[in-house]
Amino acid sequence: MTVRPASRKTSLLETPTGSLEFITTGSGSPATVFAHGLAGSIETTRPFGSGVRGSRTFFHFRGGSAAVETPWRYAGLADELRAVADYVGATQALGVSMGAGALCSLLAHTPLRFERLVFVMPAVLDRPRTDDALDRLVEMAQCVDSRDVQSLTVLLLAGEPVAMRHQPAVQLWCRRQAAAMVGTPVSRALRALPTAVPLADRGVLAAVTAPALVIAQEEDPAHPVWVAEQLAASLPDAHLEVMAPGGIMWRHRALVRDLVGGFLSGEAARPPRLGQPIGGRGD
Repeated sequence: MTVRPASRKTSLLETPTGSLEFITTGSGSPATVFAHGLAGSIETTRPFGSGVRGSRTFFHFRGGSAAVETPWRYAGLADELRAVADYVGATQALGVSMGAGALCSLLAHTPLRFERLVFVMPAVLDRPRTDDALDRLVEMAQCVDSRDVQSLTVLLLAGEPVAMRHQPAVQLWCRRQAAAMVGTPVSRALRALPTAVPLADRGVLAAVTAPALVIAQEEDPAHPVWVAEQLAASLPDAHLEVMAPGGIMWRHRALVRDLVGGFLSGEAARPPRLGQPIGGRGD
């Protein structure tokens, strides 16, 4: 694999299936890789690393870096996560939603790859999703293909907590995210991944010995708490934190920063405290 500059801030890692854009901040140990969620990006994932010591590497899965024609499957995403992690020598990993699924898929084949793990808002394990939340993703895909920023903004806003939808920062984030998504290959992911599963049998996670932190949120239909509970129960050394409604990276951003930062810095997960509303999120 080779690396070439992509911009002043990011570089491109060349892999057999295409190039992956990434950026590393900080330095030293531990080295942590961060995997974004469906329709996410480097920018939406960076808040999760704000309290983490050492070097932090954020990257774009396929579609965020360069258009590729290979199917959107969790096994392929796991390969991309592995490629970046191996290149930077990551000993820790954090996955958000789709990124959490990619991390599960990677661990199914190499359960001892990382020393510490964080799963944020896992959406699926070994059972395909059939709930109403999937319909919104199909509508989003249609908006992406038709470059309908306004309708996509409305759909993104509908996925945010009801109490936060009137906040200017939330509305601005949704507009910017919609503008960044339209006309990109992410529409194929929005159609393919919601009914896919990263694991054939979550029982394989019993071989994972690394301490893990699993973070979920109540009243989030796209990321049901029961999925996080199953994941935490499947991992031998896992701590589960279930946040109150309000947005993990909106109302609870300070708490998540402390939990993730402390855990990935070698500390035990800290007890919950009231989060503070703040602009910005990871999804």
